[in-house]
Amino acid sequence: MRRFFIAGNWKMNLSAAEARVLAAEVAGKVAVENAAAKLDVAVCPAFVHLESVVRALQGAPVAVGGQDVYFEPNGAFTGEVSVAMLKDVGCRYVIIGHSERRHVIGETDELINRKVKAALAGGLEVILCIGELLEEWEKGQTEAVCQRHLRQGLAGVAAEQTAKVTIAYEPVWAIGTGKTATPEQAQEAQAYSRSVLAEMFGGRAAQAVRIQYGGSVKPANAEELLRQPDVDGALVGGASLKREDFWGIIQAGLRASAAGK
Repeated sequence: MRRFFIAGNWKMNLSAAEARVLAAEVAGKVAVENAAAKLDVAVCPAFVHLESVVRALQGAPVAVGGQDVYFEPNGAFTGEVSVAMLKDVGCRYVIIGHSERRHVIGETDELINRKVKAALAGGLEVILCIGELLEEWEKGQTEAVCQRHLRQGLAGVAAEQTAKVTIAYEPVWAIGTGKTATPEQAQEAQAYSRSVLAEMFGGRAAQAVRIQYGGSVKPANAEELLRQPDVDGALVGGASLKREDFWGIIQAGLRASAAGK
């Protein structure tokens, strides 16, 4: 059985003090429920808050991830952060290819692929985001977009490296809009994505890869989403900024895990 993975993407929010307090509060609740034995939890704060959040989580069953990374190991790349830098401050994970990086910053599949390969080679675990825009969804292009993001984003990745890859399916039309894919829609897209992974890496590797759902995940809808066969967790945006909401989603993961999916 795949372990559930709940990750909070804090984006460009919170002060350093707020990030430390939120991290500590979430970690305290996770520790009390012994969630680490049942599912994985991570938070991804802004770069400037990484070190203080890592310190706040010292010894806690909550990992830390970066929100992005650059593919070069060092050099004259003003404003960028390397794999080694993320590892140096205590990161285990990194989010790559988030829709806001793709559609606001303008990152291409080729650039995302270079980041994925650099992160894996450097020892970070990757959360690779995939998903369609509203107009693509309306035209029935969900599967085509997911396949492109997977095939191009994971080009050159070896089957054994997929053990360090999590896929986050995030329909862009559902991110921060209050709209959420129905559990059936999420399951359909994620089952299809797993079939693409099977074609790329083989059935055993594809079954082991965790596929999160992201897009207006809330305590009220989390458990129904997480009970779908191919939904292995959640990449949570706005709700992860509120302690009780984030904890409610983690609890939904605990219940789904206890039910054996």
